[in-house]
Amino acid sequence: MNPDNRLSQLNTWLGTLASKWSLDLTTTQPASSDASFRRYFRVLGNKNGLQTSFIVMDAPPATEDTKPFINVSKLLADAKLNVPVVLEKDIEQGFLLLTDLGNQTYLSVLNQQTAPKLYQDANNALIQMQLASKPGLLPEYDKALLTRELDLFPEWYLGKHLQIELDAKQKDDLAKVFDLILQNNLSQAKVIVHRDYHSRNLMVTDQNNPGILDFQDAVYGPITYDLASLYRDAYIEWEEPEQMDWLIRYWDKARKAGLPVQNEFGDFYRDYEWMGLQRHLKVLGIFARLYHRDGKDGYLKDIPLVFKYTRKVAERYIALKPLVQLLDSIEGIQRPDGLTF
Repeated sequence: MNPDNRLSQLNTWLGTLASKWSLDLTTTQPASSDASFRRYFRVLGNKNGLQTSFIVMDAPPATEDTKPFINVSKLLADAKLNVPVVLEKDIEQGFLLLTDLGNQTYLSVLNQQTAPKLYQDANNALIQMQLASKPGLLPEYDKALLTRELDLFPEWYLGKHLQIELDAKQKDDLAKVFDLILQNNLSQAKVIVHRDYHSRNLMVTDQNNPGILDFQDAVYGPITYDLASLYRDAYIEWEEPEQMDWLIRYWDKARKAGLPVQNEFGDFYRDYEWMGLQRHLKVLGIFARLYHRDGKDGYLKDIPLVFKYTRKVAERYIALKPLVQLLDSIEGIQRPDGLTF
């Protein structure tokens, strides 16, 4: 549907709520958009006698479903996490009125001075979320879903973006690498997985930091996935010693909290790297798809960092040598020296 028609429908819906929440519809303005077809607006109003701002989600029903957002919001709120509260909903039209967690993302304030405290808070919130995990609450991050995500790499990044057609041997090598990655991913303990737990979806808040956004695709899956999202972030890069420090702090606290992390940090770190590799390959495919299918070119600038993560992990493990050879052949990049575990 034409976005202007959607906006007209949205304003009509907000008009039905204006009296209840003292909404000033003249203040409605874009708040953000994301990699989906959802859009967000901010509008001023009144809650509990105090002037405040609200977020309005526009999720076109033809492409988006608001029910997962509503369900996961309640699940995380019950775990005492700081997430937007659904105040009003129109599932049929795809509109939600939400509490506002502000506009200061982690990404906008992260630096060498702020990072230790912000990531400590992010670790604590992640552990809190994972402790609320139970089977059956969310879809399984199963082999079929993990495989569909990996397949985005050859289809969209290699095929569509780079215009590369793999030969039979390359296809076979890539399939074997995918099998190894999946074996690792599926052997990990399962918890609630946000799936995009990174600096653009974590908000700096005065209380119960961080605010957590964009959780509607949450699943029940590998325990290291959100850590790979957080510390091998597509939008900001940290040196490995810094990553290691924050990961050790998470691992130590998670063990003491009773979460099913590996007993040895080396084993845990390997799981983190292999889970991150699955995510990096997927993200390369997603960023390419966002450009070629959806006309969103803003993610192209982030591809080099994700590719750098991919190559670095592939070079570190002898079992992943076929992936390194594939990357060399398709990118023409001289491989740097790397450790092999």
